[in-house]
Amino acid sequence: MFSALMDAARNSPFKAPFSRAQCEAGEKSLVPSSGRTIQAAATKEVEFGSNEFFGLCAVGGILSCGLTHTAVVPLDLVKCRLQVDQAKYKNLFHGFKITVAEEGARGLAKGWAPTFFGYSAQGAFKFGLYEVFKIQYANMIGEENAYLYRTWVYLGASASAEFFADIALSPLEAAKVKIQTTPGYANNLRQAMPKMMGEEGIAAFYKGLVPLWCRQIPYTMMKFACFERTVELLYKHVVPKPRSDCTKGEQLVVTFAAGYIAGVFCAVVSHPADVVVSKLNQAKGSSAIDVAKKLGFMGMWNGLTPRIIMIGTLTALQWFIYDGVKVAMNIPRPPPPEMPESLKKKLGVE
Repeated sequence: MFSALMDAARNSPFKAPFSRAQCEAGEKSLVPSSGRTIQAAATKEVEFGSNEFFGLCAVGGILSCGLTHTAVVPLDLVKCRLQVDQAKYKNLFHGFKITVAEEGARGLAKGWAPTFFGYSAQGAFKFGLYEVFKIQYANMIGEENAYLYRTWVYLGASASAEFFADIALSPLEAAKVKIQTTPGYANNLRQAMPKMMGEEGIAAFYKGLVPLWCRQIPYTMMKFACFERTVELLYKHVVPKPRSDCTKGEQLVVTFAAGYIAGVFCAVVSHPADVVVSKLNQAKGSSAIDVAKKLGFMGMWNGLTPRIIMIGTLTALQWFIYDGVKVAMNIPRPPPPEMPESLKKKLGVE
């Protein structure tokens, strides 16, 4: 199956290969040394770690998160309704059937505006700040430790980035859940936000922030660390040639495959907190602990199947779009990390 995907990628419009010289222009370790640039295209260079680099990474995050989350709004809507009213929406297909019967096909698009704006903002912080923190944390511990403990660098950088990303997301996520799960409350973002402010004040938009952190931070840590290590393993054990010899299309296939694998793990790790967030924003005056107690252990796994489908697809597409944006905008894409020469000498590795 993987070889078939690789064959298909050879006909991709991105098929122009990286030269080996281009890949070797990047730092072999986790983080290129300051001032080094990587040739991303024949026409322009973007300096790794520059403000332009971080800004373009944020643009990639906006596109990857905003577009993908908006595209799966119908699935997200049914998933949220399954989580908050299992008696009425018995399963995924029944949930779609009931929603269309009661509200028409247009009802499946409820909550698209807060989804688009909220996850675009989240994506900018998540991907942009991840690149910032990854470089900063790696520089703090040094080149050799950055390689040896790179998984911890990925985990720490992604957790730090998501902390700020969720502050941007929380108000719009709260509005989205209100629109999708509270019948007759509001039909769109313009109606929901003033109504929420009038009823509960600013707290209405941030009462779900802590459970959102509990959902999103483990999700993002898994998303980035699992993706980074899966890419590394795919190139080492599955892809039959070095990354430097792969076309851009083939590299994007590897990105998509690694993203989907990471997405499945993400969905399972973050699902209980996702259910609490959905129920909390539906139930006025409740706390996260109250909601968790009421749901019970099994109740916090409602809607897991549609969420695995949704998050697996989302994560794969997000990484595909993000990496595609890097290709299109000439953003440096360093090869998988290699052991620094100084560490090889210490360990006696040839």
